[in-house]
Amino acid sequence: MNFNDIKQVYFLGIGGIGMSAIARYFHTKGKTVMGYDKTETELTKKLIEEGIAVHYTDNGNELANIGLNPKTTLIVLTPAIPQSHEEWNWFKQNEFIILKRSQVLGLITDNHKTIGVAGTHGKTTTSTLLAHILKQSNIDCSAFLGGVSTNYNNNLLLQKNQNTTTPMVVEADEFDRSFLTLHPHIGIITSTDADHLDIYGKHSELLASFAAYAAQIKNTLYVKQELEFYNTIKNKSINANVKSYSITNKADVYADDIRIIGNRYYFNLYLNNIHVEDLYLGIPGLHNVENAVAASAAAIECGVTIEELKIALASFKGVKRRFEYIIDSSETIYIDDYAHHPTELTAIISSVKKMYPSKFLTVIFQPHLYSRTRDFVDGFAESLSLADEIILLPIYPARELPIEGVTSEIVFDKITHSNKLICNKADVIELLSTKKIELLLTVGAGDIDTLVQPIKLLLQKNTSN
Repeated sequence: MNFNDIKQVYFLGIGGIGMSAIARYFHTKGKTVMGYDKTETELTKKLIEEGIAVHYTDNGNELANIGLNPKTTLIVLTPAIPQSHEEWNWFKQNEFIILKRSQVLGLITDNHKTIGVAGTHGKTTTSTLLAHILKQSNIDCSAFLGGVSTNYNNNLLLQKNQNTTTPMVVEADEFDRSFLTLHPHIGIITSTDADHLDIYGKHSELLASFAAYAAQIKNTLYVKQELEFYNTIKNKSINANVKSYSITNKADVYADDIRIIGNRYYFNLYLNNIHVEDLYLGIPGLHNVENAVAASAAAIECGVTIEELKIALASFKGVKRRFEYIIDSSETIYIDDYAHHPTELTAIISSVKKMYPSKFLTVIFQPHLYSRTRDFVDGFAESLSLADEIILLPIYPARELPIEGVTSEIVFDKITHSNKLICNKADVIELLSTKKIELLLTVGAGDIDTLVQPIKLLLQKNTSN
């Protein structure tokens, strides 16, 4: 497809984090961009402010009245749209060009020096940090991110020139095998935990998909050394030079002497016979040091200098909803995070407790998907049991219909201490108003983020009183 022939781009699911980045990209290219999403969010409001038309009613009959030409209009589809969707069916019946988001991203990146960051968790922070390092250096980059960068308040970053040799950083999403449309020059794989089993069926199929992605990388692939996947892929005959990274063992690239000063992390970095001391990371979390090691390795391969790396790591402010401080005062600390898998929950809860060992940790968690809750019930219970107090919300269904017998209660029953309760989302503020909160963590990938501002206002009010 020649994008120069496209005049209009219509998005089915425009409010998704990946979809909105591509919508913004086409908008900057002078295309007429519009789209549908199920619900209004802060992200869709922002798109409208930027001049992109968004509506929230699925009505295929009205599409005939807005002047879309099948020969000059591209329809971009997210996998979250159901097959019964009226607008999708209208476009099919009228023979429009319809491509999945991943296909469009693949077409955009094919003409660039692409860096693809994949993993069942850690990819958003790693790709955003890598993009920040490149943007703050003389290398520059464009980036399609799976979260909103706090430094740039955007999920789309554009390079200053039109040079196709300038790196393009993309989050390579394993959901629905989307990353198989990408052919990166440099790849990073942060994790390969069992997830999306509603798509893959079993963990071995997910691993096979990661192996297929690795085979498409052209130059260098950085893989976390502790993954069993690393042992598998390093012995396979693929084009890429496979390198390991770690924060616990000596690898091709690794960190040591990791230490907390205040609530921030310092570490030393080893790579390519280079030893860099006292790197300071602008965001907290031991898992983020691990992400920084991978991002640093890829950035240096692109030509970033050590001095540029030092400055960029220190100035990185993170990603919205990834270890995001909402309140950070002497009386109350409130952190919000997107964690929705047991491994992610263990990482964030462990990091928070290590940073604030004397504070009482309350965790509010909203499970995401019935299938994920069913598949990882023991893991969720084990990770949540690390907190001092658990407030468990009902499952956020996202794209799924209910599964008989699968509710938050199956996790609740397996949490190993008694300081726990189940609460409806609408009742959270009233519940918190009865408590003295020292350290609060809200976690989940559903609509728990709509509680962040009300909780913030409540805690600030309680503090002022």
